[in-house]
Amino acid sequence: MCGIVGYIGSKNATPVVMEGLKRLEYRGYDSAGIAVLDDGEIQVRRDAGKIAHLENLVRKDPIQGQVGIGHTRWATHGEPNMRNAHPHLGMTGDVVIVHNGIVENYLTLREELRSEGAVFKSETDTEVIIHLIERYLAAGHSLEKAVRMALRQLEGAHGVVVLSKNEPDKIIAARIGNAGGVVIGLGKDEMYIASDLPAILEHTREMVFLESRQMAVIQRSDLQISSLDGDSVSFEVQNVPWDPVSAEKGEYRHFMHKEIHEQVRSLTDTIGGRVDFDQGLVRIPTLEISEEEAKGIKRMYITACGTAAYAGMVGKVLIERIARIPVEVEIGSEFRYRDPIVDENTVVLVISQSGETADTLAAMEEGRQKGATLWSIVNVIGSQAMRTADGYISMQVGPEIGVASTKAYTAPLVDVYMLAILLGELRGTINEEERKKLVADLRLVPDLAGKCLDREQDVEAVAEQLMEAENALYLGRGINMPTAYEGALKLKEISYIHAEGYPAGEMKHGPIALIEGDLPVVAIAPKDPWYEKMFSQIEQAKARGGRVIAVATDGDEQIPPVADHVLWVPETPWRLSPVTTVIPLQLLAYHIAALRGLDVDQPRNLAKSVTVE
Repeated sequence: MCGIVGYIGSKNATPVVMEGLKRLEYRGYDSAGIAVLDDGEIQVRRDAGKIAHLENLVRKDPIQGQVGIGHTRWATHGEPNMRNAHPHLGMTGDVVIVHNGIVENYLTLREELRSEGAVFKSETDTEVIIHLIERYLAAGHSLEKAVRMALRQLEGAHGVVVLSKNEPDKIIAARIGNAGGVVIGLGKDEMYIASDLPAILEHTREMVFLESRQMAVIQRSDLQISSLDGDSVSFEVQNVPWDPVSAEKGEYRHFMHKEIHEQVRSLTDTIGGRVDFDQGLVRIPTLEISEEEAKGIKRMYITACGTAAYAGMVGKVLIERIARIPVEVEIGSEFRYRDPIVDENTVVLVISQSGETADTLAAMEEGRQKGATLWSIVNVIGSQAMRTADGYISMQVGPEIGVASTKAYTAPLVDVYMLAILLGELRGTINEEERKKLVADLRLVPDLAGKCLDREQDVEAVAEQLMEAENALYLGRGINMPTAYEGALKLKEISYIHAEGYPAGEMKHGPIALIEGDLPVVAIAPKDPWYEKMFSQIEQAKARGGRVIAVATDGDEQIPPVADHVLWVPETPWRLSPVTTVIPLQLLAYHIAALRGLDVDQPRNLAKSVTVE
C-alpha cells in the first residue's frame, strides 16, 4: 500500500526518509523512490522492487540534502517499473511530487495538458498533477497557489506532497477525501511528514493530522494550514505516546474506527497493481491461471467463516453473473464434514483475513484431498492459507487490529469482482466492451467509499436513537442480502444487541411475526435490480409498527416517506454496491457500541484469528 515520508530541517534528509519508508514496508508496495534537494537541484532515485534495492541505488549514487520526500507505490496506473515509480519530476525539473490515491478524471486532464504541450514520461495518473502545478507556476503563481489551483481540479481522494527547488525552504502537503492520512510531525527547527505514524514516531510525539481538503505549508520552524479555497485553518497539536500500538490509532479512539476510515486507502491498494484502466484489463499474476484452465472450471466452492463468508456470498453473485461458473458458498466449519462433490474440475476458493483460521484451513485440506484447485483471498502475507493455495489474491489492507472485521470485508468484495472479470474474459463470457465498462467502474470505488465516510455524523445521530434497542432485524435482497447478514453480525459482535440478518423476501415466512413495538428494521435498499421488491418489504415492515432504518441511494424520493431514518449512500454500479452499503452499517454498529461504553476493539469471547475448531 502506498506510503509517503518527508523531512525538512538541518539533518541529512536521505536516511530520515529511507528509514521512514522501511517502517511502512509492512503495508505492501511494488516500487520505491526518494527525492532530495541536493545543492540546489532535485535529485531522484527510484525503481521497481523493494526498499533494499533503492538503498543500493542510493549507496552507489549518493544524494544528500536537508529537504526530501519519499514514496512506496502499489501500482494503480501503469506497470510497477522505474518509469512509473514515485517521486515524479515535472518537465522543468523544478518540482517533484509523491501521491497516494487515484485521479479519477486523469484521462481528461491528460489530454487537456497534452494539447498544451505537456510531455508525459510515465503511465501514471499522478503525473497529471505535476503538470497542472507547472502550468500554474509558469503563469507566475507561487508554489502554494499553484498546488492549490491544481488540486482543485482533481476528482477522487488524494494525499499529496510537493517540493520545489525554487522555494527550497518549504514542503507543501495536502489531503483530499479519505485516500490515506497526512500527518505532520513537529520537531525543534525541523518537520516530518508521513502517511502513517510509524514512519516518523521515533522522531517526535507532537503531531498534526490534516483533515480532508486541507493543505499545509511546512517550513523548518513554521506550519500554516489552510483550506483548498485558501482560508486559514486553526489546528490542534496532538501528543502521541511512544507505545507503537497506541500510536497506531492516531486521532481515533478505537482501532475499529480507524480501520473503517482506512477503507478508501485499502480499496485503492487492493485495486492497485491489478488493473490496467487504459486497456480495461484485470491482471492477477499470483493466480497463474490460463485460458484453458479457466474454461475447464465446472464448479467453484467459496468457503470461509463469519464476515469472510458473507464476502463469499457476494462473490457467488458476481462470478455466476460475469463468468457463468456455478458457485456454492460453504461455511468452512461445515465443508469438510459433508463429503462435498469436488474433483479436478473444481476450484475451492477460501477467504480469510488471517489466513490461519482452522476451519478454513481444514476446508482447504478437504479440497486438496479431492483433487481441487485451491485459491485463497487472504490479508496476511505468508500465512498458511496463502502458502497452501495454488494461487492467491492478497487483500493489501494492512494490519487489521480490531476484532470485528471492516476493511478486510470490503477489500475481498473488490477482489472477487476483479476475479469474476478475469474469469469472464478468459472464458469468453463477457465481450471487450462489457469488460472495459466493468473495469472502468473500479475507478469509482475509493471515492464512493470516501463519500460514505463523509456522512458519519448522520449515522452517529441514528445510533443515538438506537443505542437502547435490544433486538434488530436486517433485511436485504440479491447482491445486498449478504450486506444484511454482515450488518447484523457487526451489531452483534461489538454492541451485544441481538440482531438477525435475513433475506427480505423471506420476511413473510416467519420474521414478520417479530415486527412490533418499534423493532429496528434495517433495510438495505439501494437503486439496484432488487429495489422495487425491497421497497415493498419496507412498506410491510412499516405497516406493522417497525422502526425502519433504510440504506438508500442519493436522490431516492420514495424511501424517505416510509422510513424513520435514512442512511444515504452515493449512486454506485450495482455489482459494486455492497462496498458502499456496508460502510454506514459498520459505522452504525461502531457508534452504538461506543455510546454503550463497550470495548469495541476486543469484544467479549471473540478473537481476531480463530485457530481452533
